[in-house]
Amino acid sequence: MRIFGVVSFMLASLCLAGCSSTAGVDALQLPSSETTSSVVRPSAPVSKGVRTAVTEKTVETASMSGATRFTPPAPLLDEDNASSDADAGDENSRPFGLAEEETANFPATDLPDSVEPPVQEAALVSPPKRLSRAAPAMLASPVTRYAFRDAKPINFGRSSPRHLAVHGVDVSRWQGNINWEKLRAQGANFAYIKATDGGDHLDPMFMKNWRNADAAGLKRGAYHFFYWCRTAGEQADWFIRNVPKVDGALPPVIDVEWNGESSCRRKPSREKVLEKMQVFMDKLERHYGQRPIIYTSPDFYRDNLRGAFLDYPFWLRAVAAHPSKVYPGRKWLFWQYSGSGLSHGVTGRIDLNVFRGDERQWRALLGGGGQMMADAD
Repeated sequence: MRIFGVVSFMLASLCLAGCSSTAGVDALQLPSSETTSSVVRPSAPVSKGVRTAVTEKTVETASMSGATRFTPPAPLLDEDNASSDADAGDENSRPFGLAEEETANFPATDLPDSVEPPVQEAALVSPPKRLSRAAPAMLASPVTRYAFRDAKPINFGRSSPRHLAVHGVDVSRWQGNINWEKLRAQGANFAYIKATDGGDHLDPMFMKNWRNADAAGLKRGAYHFFYWCRTAGEQADWFIRNVPKVDGALPPVIDVEWNGESSCRRKPSREKVLEKMQVFMDKLERHYGQRPIIYTSPDFYRDNLRGAFLDYPFWLRAVAAHPSKVYPGRKWLFWQYSGSGLSHGVTGRIDLNVFRGDERQWRALLGGGGQMMADAD
């Protein structure tokens, strides 16, 4: 009986162990309801027909070392409602007059201006408050040193533009698609971008260049090519309609020249030229809150601008000699010293320019406190 009892006890134990093992396997088939703070389980399965939309919108966070950009997470879109990548990247599809500066708006805890936000690991960075895409001058990117080449180099001697610190470029649709990051690395700290001419023409590359130059860290400004067969008021309205008013942008430019290739053959009198320019510049100054810069060439200056507009900043074309020799006595802010520049990031030639002052004066100008005219020496 004792042996029979021991055998019965062992058989019962084996049966119980088998049932317990099967229950453990079945339990592994059930989904766990446990979640962690780092992984959020979706409340429902994600549809296979969902993809992310690629956006170009960036946010700048200000730091003492410069402007840092990150791309916020893209929203999820149904394939039926998502636009194609080609449509999203087409800068020219935006209607005239509707160009606006892009900023991203994320909620954030208010902090005093004097308090730096705490440094966090990249995966845990909180989105910043809404910031203008133009960083304050004191937080502007460092000045990149001159590294351009020239297809037709000129020996300017002791007055070489290489002795000045802040170089830049001016561009239009004729430069095609520009790699702005490479251009920045070559020494382009600023860019003046062709926006409009006359009263009805918008450079087709303007908005693309306007956005991409800013994204690459260049200070940007827009210029208008003045057409002598349209009223000044019409031209000012057209420029204002198409060029965004953006904090931190360089002052707008009026480009005045005689253009032998233009359909307009009219050459107004000096008095009429000065009158038209004044009307145009007054309208721009009222709208943008910045005194416009006058760009001109030697022949037009000789015919119309000697002794005029002494309280306006000038941007002078002088590709064979220093401005002091070509425009004696004239104070200037920017000097276009070459029309045959060569640079990585641009196919073909590009206009090269330089700012009259040093880095400190450049940052003062960007901050709104700089002297807008420089000595002519």
